[in-house]
Amino acid sequence: MTKKLFLILLVLSNCRLAQATEGMWLPLLLQQLNEAEMQSMGMKMTAEDIYSVNRGSLKDAIVHFGGFCTAEVISTQGLLLTNHHCGDEFIQSHSTLEKNYYENGFWAASKSEELPNPGLFATFIIRIEDVTKQVLENVTEEMHPKERQAWVTRNTERVKSEAQREDYQDVMVRPFFEGNQYFLFVTETYRDVRLVGAPPASIGKFGADTDNWVWPRHTGDFSVFRIYAGPGNRPAEYSPENQPYQPRHALPVSLDGVDADDFTLVFGFPGRTEEYLPSPAIEQRVNILNPIRIGIRDRTLEVMNEAMRKDPMVRLQYVSKQSRIANSWKKWIGESQGIRRTNAIAQRQAYEKEFQKRVEANPEWKEKYGSILPRFRQLYAEQEPYAKAREYLGEIAGRNVELFRYANTLHRLVKSYDASGAPGLEPRMGQAQDYIEGFFKDYQPDVDRQVFASLMEVYFNELNPAYQSKFAIEQFVNADKDYQTLASLIYGKSQIIRPDVMRQAIAAGPEGLVTVIREDYAYQFVRNISEVNEGDALKEYQRIQEDIDLLQQEYMKAQMEVFAEKRFYPDANSTLRFTYGQVDGYSPRDAVRYEPQTYLDGVMEKYIPGDYEFDVPEKLQQLYAKKDYGPYGENGRMPVCFIGTNHTTGGNSGSPAIDAHGNLIGLNFDRAWEGTMSDINYDPSICRNIMVDIRYVLFIIDKLGGAGHLIEEMELVHPKG
Repeated sequence: MTKKLFLILLVLSNCRLAQATEGMWLPLLLQQLNEAEMQSMGMKMTAEDIYSVNRGSLKDAIVHFGGFCTAEVISTQGLLLTNHHCGDEFIQSHSTLEKNYYENGFWAASKSEELPNPGLFATFIIRIEDVTKQVLENVTEEMHPKERQAWVTRNTERVKSEAQREDYQDVMVRPFFEGNQYFLFVTETYRDVRLVGAPPASIGKFGADTDNWVWPRHTGDFSVFRIYAGPGNRPAEYSPENQPYQPRHALPVSLDGVDADDFTLVFGFPGRTEEYLPSPAIEQRVNILNPIRIGIRDRTLEVMNEAMRKDPMVRLQYVSKQSRIANSWKKWIGESQGIRRTNAIAQRQAYEKEFQKRVEANPEWKEKYGSILPRFRQLYAEQEPYAKAREYLGEIAGRNVELFRYANTLHRLVKSYDASGAPGLEPRMGQAQDYIEGFFKDYQPDVDRQVFASLMEVYFNELNPAYQSKFAIEQFVNADKDYQTLASLIYGKSQIIRPDVMRQAIAAGPEGLVTVIREDYAYQFVRNISEVNEGDALKEYQRIQEDIDLLQQEYMKAQMEVFAEKRFYPDANSTLRFTYGQVDGYSPRDAVRYEPQTYLDGVMEKYIPGDYEFDVPEKLQQLYAKKDYGPYGENGRMPVCFIGTNHTTGGNSGSPAIDAHGNLIGLNFDRAWEGTMSDINYDPSICRNIMVDIRYVLFIIDKLGGAGHLIEEMELVHPKG
């Protein structure tokens, strides 16, 4: 194949209409853009069945769970299903070593035993409207960006204030296509959401870090909650008087399972994607930023994992923290590998070459858009040193060392005191006390100290000295340039990490609290490092990023104009989307083929007694030995997970996998490692989403958990006859 022909094929692959399995689509536009294609793939529903404002539809069973995951209503009594990893913070909060619901599982025998979760909420989308014309009223192409934004802000507030809604409903307006289009969402948020049940962590997190982002998968990643409503079935804060929510629609549950090529619909609230980035942005991420992030989290996880294996109490305290750090760490590894394996940068460059060719051939486009791509390359090159510093400091000071996050949160109290004195801080003292008590509940200074020592080695050896704190360097020198000695000094002298000291400081009032914080050695060390992060490096990064963001907005508009034949979908932004595909295996590398379904046999093959990643409850072993699967098994085997070609991302955790008829067949919880690049480049050859089979969920609830009363709430169906 000649080089010229290769480039033509690359361009064609990128300029094609979005593939049937690609895209996170707005349900409002389903009939216009997707319905016919979805039905050609086997879907038996209509657009009105999926999204309707006039009657109950699938969208009325989908909720934004806590603002970070998705969940679905599966009974007429407000029963809610989401992932175990979405609910683990709340499962953990109710757990002690004596009543360890996280380790042993929890099943409420009746509604009176269901556990409230302060701060947890479930948001429904009532309707969506295109308000682009109203938001961009009086906006012109010649406007300065600040003037444009002022008009957009003013118009948005007017649109929100004029929106028709009930007094218990909320309204939000979100930008799409980099601010070239705007949609309004009317929502209802329920704030009484109670824990109903969860399997043991050995099922809900089976495989833990080793299997995370990996197929084949054998994880029962689910937990069960219930929405409660006030009078009139309306949203209300927690009250013992509240009653189970009566939904507009609850998903029927299919017992017929899945076969290869079955249609799959995933509905939920995907967090963030960047599908239309230029090639310099992808190059920077893969070659510069991801290695920094991965290297730092390698060190953090090494410390945490060792401590969690040694001490059950540490494991209970750190399980959610470790998961958050490990999840992104492994995702970035897979993302970089996937980009390289599919030659994604070359594909993006070929797409850009065709874009530039079309622009150059049209005088009007050439004048408006001719300099976009060269300008991108210039800006990303200019930003690179600041981006590196931002990544090092952000990972160390913002995400991995708990002392840094804690001290920087306390700094807000100091700032409040400096701005308004004791009267300004007094109303926040209760909130401060709650935060501090919550911090100590799951904090182990010895673990954090080891993380600190390890990451200070990165700080002093890898970060450009221009962005290192002079104060921190002085303390390092005073510690004989030994990282462990420095850590011992910082943590040994600090008073803010001592619960008794902080309780006394809070009791002393605003002045006493601020004095303890301000005079603390660790606080001074943290703030000196953080102030560098908040200083010139970050300011320069943000200055250039503003130019990049404006150029990205222009580039998005240009792409939609230049490639008029291409069907574009908006990047994810935590708003309601659907994605559709099929059950399908894949080949990750030469001579390897992954089948789309896993079974309980695989759980037992991975079983390692006593291992926190691969241990298995004795009762599950007994059920397996007897093949006691109830009505949930299939030909003497118990299905566990399956994969499909649906385009998903973070935020889709907990999203329902729905069959061609609108029935629940699974629960989305992950992506295959080789395809985690789908946030910036979807490739149908290796991008797969991972779902726990709903039959495994039912089996665990009923046969292992003994909570058959929950099954009785659901509508079980056999759509395949």
